[in-house]
Amino acid sequence: MDPGMNQLLKWSIENSEATRNDSTAFTDPKAERLTGRGLNQEAIQSLMGGPSDAQLMKESMTAIQSPDVALEHKLVAFDNLEQLIEIIDNANNMESLGLWTPLTSELRNEEPEMRRMAAWCLGTALLAVNAVPVLLTLALDDPNEQVRRKAIYALSSEVRNYDPALRDLVQHLPEAMRPSGPINAGDMDEVDKVMDLVKKASQQSPS
Repeated sequence: MDPGMNQLLKWSIENSEATRNDSTAFTDPKAERLTGRGLNQEAIQSLMGGPSDAQLMKESMTAIQSPDVALEHKLVAFDNLEQLIEIIDNANNMESLGLWTPLTSELRNEEPEMRRMAAWCLGTALLAVNAVPVLLTLALDDPNEQVRRKAIYALSSEVRNYDPALRDLVQHLPEAMRPSGPINAGDMDEVDKVMDLVKKASQQSPS
């Protein structure tokens, strides 16, 4: 059975029992009425007959990677995906849906707009896989200014409060940009100093 429908059935049974055990449920006009509280979004969508967020995310990625979809429509699919992964539960589902690998692969797309949107989506989802070296290369060397900006956004989201990613970034920085000693990902002032160096180097890249 579909997980959403399974939860919907469970919710229905539990609330039917609660109503049956409450003698005032139908006679007292001030009695609290049962709501959809406790139902997740997918259960409600199952009831309404619409696709789940997980399905929409997978469909967006299919469009993004399809050779038969025009660039304009790929960018719309990217925009839809970015909005979906603003929801933390959807971002957490990226791995189980197998979407991290195809998303990070778009960082190397020949089309600048596709690379820009991929970097944007990764930053929005607070990237949970190691794309730091690729993002740093985009931030410093990509010829498109908008791509560089979105790569910096993704890097900044990834390294704040996450020491492994910050160490990875420092390790891949040009030697002249590396801090003299270890820094803590929770120290926003120190992280800002590193990111400011990346931004300055990015601005010097030819557009």
